[in-house]
Amino acid sequence: MINPTMEGLGKKRSVIREIFEYAKKRSAEIGAENVFDFSLGNPSIPAPPSVEKTLKELVEGTDPVLLHGYTSAQGDASVRRAIADSICRRFGAHTNADLIYMTCGAAASLRISFGALACEGDEILTFAPCFPEYKVFAESAGAKFVLIPSASDLQIDFDALEGAITPQTKAVLINSPNNPSGVIYGDEALRRLASVLRKKEAQYGHSVYLIADEPYRELTYGKAVPYPMAYYDDTLVCYSWSKSLSLPGERIGYIAVCERAADAGDLYAAICGAGRALGYVCAPALFQRLVAVCGEETSDIGVYRKNRDSLVQGLRAAGYTCVEPDGAFYLFVKALEADETAFCERAKKYELLLVPGGDFGCPGYVRVAYCVAPEVIEKAMPAFRRLAQEYGGNL
Repeated sequence: MINPTMEGLGKKRSVIREIFEYAKKRSAEIGAENVFDFSLGNPSIPAPPSVEKTLKELVEGTDPVLLHGYTSAQGDASVRRAIADSICRRFGAHTNADLIYMTCGAAASLRISFGALACEGDEILTFAPCFPEYKVFAESAGAKFVLIPSASDLQIDFDALEGAITPQTKAVLINSPNNPSGVIYGDEALRRLASVLRKKEAQYGHSVYLIADEPYRELTYGKAVPYPMAYYDDTLVCYSWSKSLSLPGERIGYIAVCERAADAGDLYAAICGAGRALGYVCAPALFQRLVAVCGEETSDIGVYRKNRDSLVQGLRAAGYTCVEPDGAFYLFVKALEADETAFCERAKKYELLLVPGGDFGCPGYVRVAYCVAPEVIEKAMPAFRRLAQEYGGNL
């Protein structure tokens, strides 16, 4: 007998991927220019020029056996040292090369971190709305996944958080800037979160870890993103260059452990063991070396800001209610009926492909990924207006 849980995951993809596949099918039928696909968070801007330049230099100037060979399982030592030095210098945080673990992107970072921390009966908490795959990652690591409602402005509801933490809570997961809302947790929120977690550690007599999922850190529109490790010692940061360098298909990221975390060395060993148990040998060697050189650079996100402003202005004028994002490249929009899935189905009449918010833990909303060419938003606005008209919205 095969594993029924894994069979189920394989037969039913995430709702985001299902809509993305539908978009490809419709594009083949009626032409991609006639389909307004806002489903997938796939960067729509190129990597910085330095990426191509560095890749060329690495390929032409490095022994190919070395360049494409295995690194240490946890990542090349010089790469880990460059990343640790960058974190300490830029954020005033405390880590070192022996607490950096290179991964195949942020998803692998999260799954490995959950596997390193979770024992039978442990809980991993996070806040709605959140990326739907968190639940899959947590439960496959043997943890119970607990989703906490956010405040009305989608910031942390600290009363709800304090009520949700139990003696079984092993970690609290945050994602800032947030997917799907674009909300950023600021300095005051991080200070208060750290205070709550320290209080719970003292109450229960064991570590309650903070896991920060940070693939959107550099995608901000004027609001600072505090570095969690600088606020709370028992912190793991899961990072990816998929968005900052527009390299989602290359799958390169890391886990950073705060050197002030309780039993930091043992925690790092558990991370190495969790990676080993999943079959990871090392992250892609070529792109490890690339990020050691280009890791602090960012693609030109001006297009995303323009898209955000155009979309927010246009949708509000048409009668929609939006949560204006401070970062990432997603807009969380109030559906024009109570059933957001039915609303998304109706949107398909106008070739608008939106993601229902129920899978993110926030029924009544839809996610619009605006990492698209600006002309896609321009062409889509009449369709959004026609859809709003069905519900009595503005012309």
